[in-house]
Amino acid sequence: MGWTALDFFLLAVAGATVFILLHPRLRTAPLWQATVTPLASIIGSGFLIIAPVLGFLVGDWAFAAMLALTAIAYLIGEVIRYNIRHEEPILHRGRGPRWVFTLERASDLALVLSYMVSVAFYLRLLASFVFQGLHMRNTLAENLLTTALLLFIGLTGKFRGLDRLEMLEEYSVSVKLGVIAALLAGLMVHDATHGLNLDLRPPRLDWTTIRTLAGLILVVQGFETSKYLGEKYSAAVRIRSMRNAQLISGGIYVGFVLLVTPLFVHLPAGHVDETDIIALTRYVAAVLPPLLILGAVMSQFSAGVADTVGAGELLAEATRHRVPSRTGFLIVTLASIALVWSANVFQIVTYASRAFALYYLLQTLVALGLAHRNGHGRARLLFLALSLALAFVVLFAIPVGG
Repeated sequence: MGWTALDFFLLAVAGATVFILLHPRLRTAPLWQATVTPLASIIGSGFLIIAPVLGFLVGDWAFAAMLALTAIAYLIGEVIRYNIRHEEPILHRGRGPRWVFTLERASDLALVLSYMVSVAFYLRLLASFVFQGLHMRNTLAENLLTTALLLFIGLTGKFRGLDRLEMLEEYSVSVKLGVIAALLAGLMVHDATHGLNLDLRPPRLDWTTIRTLAGLILVVQGFETSKYLGEKYSAAVRIRSMRNAQLISGGIYVGFVLLVTPLFVHLPAGHVDETDIIALTRYVAAVLPPLLILGAVMSQFSAGVADTVGAGELLAEATRHRVPSRTGFLIVTLASIALVWSANVFQIVTYASRAFALYYLLQTLVALGLAHRNGHGRARLLFLALSLALAFVVLFAIPVGG
């Protein structure tokens, strides 16, 4: 299919978005700098797989499921924001209830585990999109490419450090957001031409579907990165920027899923693949599949590097630097390699979701204890409800088709 005026328009949208995001005035604005890190983490790999997965699970009610996931994530964000306000002063003083320090250290270890799993997911998805672009889907080849990339990151981190690779993140984030802007613009044009025509008959919500939806929390994860930017930004800036990032990403996610829903008629019946979004966007514009592949490759690699850095440094802190961060980088990537060869993409998503849910659960227990200690009754009720929901994810989440 040849290119049309729409293709050139969407390419211009992507280019203009990247130009704006890389403009020095925006790049150097403190609030935007503090916002873009959690925003990029939230609108990460999950953006590429969520629409086909939700379409497979609940059909045209996918937008409602996405709204529920983003709402739950926002409430979990309230936990992290509460802890920035009320836990951080205790941690900085080094004096306070012993359980605060114990739970915080345990949550750091849970976050290391979460990062190990998410690194495997990021780079395995990168490999899937590379081979989809080559029209050569092959599980063995995709696992080998993922392994090679993980070894490259781990060995580079061990012997050279990952500072130079981290420099890719700023540009990959801008490219990814530019691709998303083009995708949303293309879907709006498509739906304005063809209409939404949603089938809103009640979806089947059985026990298996609920457990599968619980396994998708990884998709809206990433806002917690604001908690760990304390060296660069004040608590007030991090709280505000995290809230902004969640609201922006929530609007993008729900809008995207709603706009792409009319294309669900082209999904294969009874089966879902991690690269289905490529096939769906072919019905919108010829330029979108290669743009998505470019955005996926850049964003997946930079996200893998960023989470390797985060996990290695957290592992060093959690072990009181008995494990140096550079050794931690290699440990993380070796653990990710083991996971890549033992699970498929959707299993890895669920493992990551359960690991992040465990981290959030531990953070929620900290907030619950502090709310009780501070006499914050409404917050205590919210945190209790969230702790039960997160415990459900940890115990019962299953992968798509699982």
